[in-house]
Amino acid sequence: MQTEALTGGFTNAPTQAAEAFRAVMRAMARPGTIERIMGALPPAPLSNAAGAVILTLCDPETPVHLAGASDTPMVRNWITFHTGAPLVDRARASFALGSWQALLPLTDYPIGSAEYPDRSTTLIVEMPALTQTGARLAGPGIETTAALSLPESTAFQHNAALYPLGLDFLFTSGDYLAALPRSTRVEGH
Repeated sequence: MQTEALTGGFTNAPTQAAEAFRAVMRAMARPGTIERIMGALPPAPLSNAAGAVILTLCDPETPVHLAGASDTPMVRNWITFHTGAPLVDRARASFALGSWQALLPLTDYPIGSAEYPDRSTTLIVEMPALTQTGARLAGPGIETTAALSLPESTAFQHNAALYPLGLDFLFTSGDYLAALPRSTRVEGH
């Protein structure tokens, strides 16, 4: 294992993990809001926000799939060292990480079952930027409407139609994070 994989984790894990967890929960509770999430310095090409999400939500019982450019030996070693999370194929992933194009097709990921809707995949989508413009969002946690710069609308509309099954999405860029839970309706750009 390269020594670079040993660095870049939280320097004050209890505090930083708690702060990162709160940022993820706030983003999930209020779709369309953009939260700052810090503390991780993962290897390229991962954003700091994606690294903080992985450090906070993954452990040896959390299968992770790396898609496209995110699947490098350095990233694999970093995740394995800092979280112990097993790296798996799409069909067994609790979390999947990569660019939007690399994560497609969405039909490859578990969407849960009637008995266990929570046994679905959360996709961590690395974005070039996050803005509160673009697709209009409505649903739980949104007073009237919100907006978020999504990579497209149709896939998220199909996903919301599966509710209570479906995928959840975390969008990361630099030190920032936004979320789109399966319960959120996307009304278009």
